[in-house]
Amino acid sequence: MIRLHQVSKTYRTDKVETLALKDIDLHIAKAEFVSIMGPSGCGKSTLLNLIGLLDVPGSGTIAVGGQPVASYQDKHVAQLRNTTFGFIFQSFHLINDLRVIDNVELPLLYRDLPAKRRRRMAREAMEKVGLGARMDHYPNQLSGGQQQRVAIARAIVGQPQVLLADEPTGNLDSQMGREVMDILLQLHREGTTVVMVTHNEHDAHLASRIVRVFDGQLVA
Repeated sequence: MIRLHQVSKTYRTDKVETLALKDIDLHIAKAEFVSIMGPSGCGKSTLLNLIGLLDVPGSGTIAVGGQPVASYQDKHVAQLRNTTFGFIFQSFHLINDLRVIDNVELPLLYRDLPAKRRRRMAREAMEKVGLGARMDHYPNQLSGGQQQRVAIARAIVGQPQVLLADEPTGNLDSQMGREVMDILLQLHREGTTVVMVTHNEHDAHLASRIVRVFDGQLVA
């Protein structure tokens, strides 16, 4: 499904050069649930961003569905990112001035879909995460757990093959965190590939495989 071969990433400023990842070889199979763990600053989020084509490797290759990503300037990459991946972030990244149903619908605006179909897909995604009765609320009218469920609905509204989650329970209490993990596990059981960055050992062990990163490298 996704393969990284000898991928490295260095961030440079005028005075500092930081090696974020070095010689990463990683294969993520279709319908797998992978947790990425490691200490703060070890390169976990950088790795997730590279997997989701949000960042460009300094060296090495990334292939999605068996096809290497040749040029990150190509419109095809933006389309591939929009149709293949769904993204969940620790901080929700909802737009407070929009109703939650409109937040969920946003990724579909980049597709050539009729407005009625977009709205139907958004409603179905909201129902899937158990928030069918909250569609006309605004984000600041919801709890943190509910906002994260809205973020999940936004991530899955386009029916992505791969769901990428960066600390999805990091800002939630234990009960809300369990609810979010239950949704991710259900999506995985339905065939979605899930890749999750987490510091939570319990959450990590719910995945089918744990990948550990230390000082920018994969460790056993």
